[in-house]
Amino acid sequence: MSSRVCGRVLQRLHTPGSAPPAAPSGSWSRISSPSCRLRAGPRSEPPSRGLAVTGRGTMNVFNREMKKRQKNWAASLQDGHQYDYLRDEVGSRVADRVYDIARTFPLALDIGGGKSHIAEHLNKDVVERLFLTDVSEKTLKQSRRTEIPTTCVLADEEFLPFKENTFDLVVSSLSLHWINDLPGALKQIHQVLKPDGVFIGAMVGGETLYELRCSLQLAETEREGGFSPHVSPYTAVTDLGNLLGQAGFNMLTVDIDEVQVQYPGIIEVMTDLQGMGESNCAWNRRSLLHRDTVLAAAAIYKEMYGDEDGSVPATFEILYMIGWKPHESQLLQCKVQTSEARLGHSIFRGSVKDQSADQRRQVTEPLTRPHTVNKRLYLNNYVLEAG
Repeated sequence: MSSRVCGRVLQRLHTPGSAPPAAPSGSWSRISSPSCRLRAGPRSEPPSRGLAVTGRGTMNVFNREMKKRQKNWAASLQDGHQYDYLRDEVGSRVADRVYDIARTFPLALDIGGGKSHIAEHLNKDVVERLFLTDVSEKTLKQSRRTEIPTTCVLADEEFLPFKENTFDLVVSSLSLHWINDLPGALKQIHQVLKPDGVFIGAMVGGETLYELRCSLQLAETEREGGFSPHVSPYTAVTDLGNLLGQAGFNMLTVDIDEVQVQYPGIIEVMTDLQGMGESNCAWNRRSLLHRDTVLAAAAIYKEMYGDEDGSVPATFEILYMIGWKPHESQLLQCKVQTSEARLGHSIFRGSVKDQSADQRRQVTEPLTRPHTVNKRLYLNNYVLEAG
């Protein structure tokens, strides 16, 4: 946006508005739930405030204690279920990838599973027993009933309280992007997997909420003479394959889902993020936004990204990853699959190239959030890399 256009947008800002409420803090305790048994994992000491380097050489970017309080607050909302639309959709797509693997998993682990957004889409024929972990006790208390026997464990994603070679399957949906030491977390996942076990995860990517980020930066620069980060940093898709490889996984697959949700305005975007427990928890965040800055950001958002019907989009880039723990049987499987691929290419030469771009790209129909008419989800699935 040019400075002239930005100036015209900012001159219109004289309508009063308000910012979303702040989240109160939660508490830690051991609890029990009728739908699952809850065990408290080992607690880690909260990190010291500030962007610091820990003893393991990792950057301390996120306040994990703040994230726990945000999730506890979101779980305590009476209408909290209306903010689960994104987690439910992503959880179902992680479950679809589990179904793509033709085997039964005797023991599985769901990291940051919250309300069982993945498990509710699975059955006992695929997963015989499940361990569900989350850093938020209130979220675990609201875990949904499934036909899979489930044990709930209150544990931090950065410190998994499980022995090596324990699980046949590890899944995770929309929780790994808040981890300070992502390489270390992936190595822990690799350790708790049995040989020939598989990890299937989904996390938020680097292009998430670029509309909100840009609008806040422009408004804050114009009104306050500079800007500070209000949207947390995310992992780039180009780094994900390297991180999985360094953790010891092989036969890697990385996919991207671009989910776009329509909202009435910027206030509704930030309110829903709070309801999801996805507010910024970086140490260098600003706790408050000035009223004039919010009004300016709302006008810039609509001017730059608004649709004809007055709504504004919010884009969520979802990165899906699949990695296997090495086992000697995988080498034989790779040889068989390579031979079959060469045979198929020699017999059906050109069949893939003859397809149109629309046929090669899987595009799903728009999804409508059932409880809110003015918020629509659009998903486009792109397979980037498989190797």
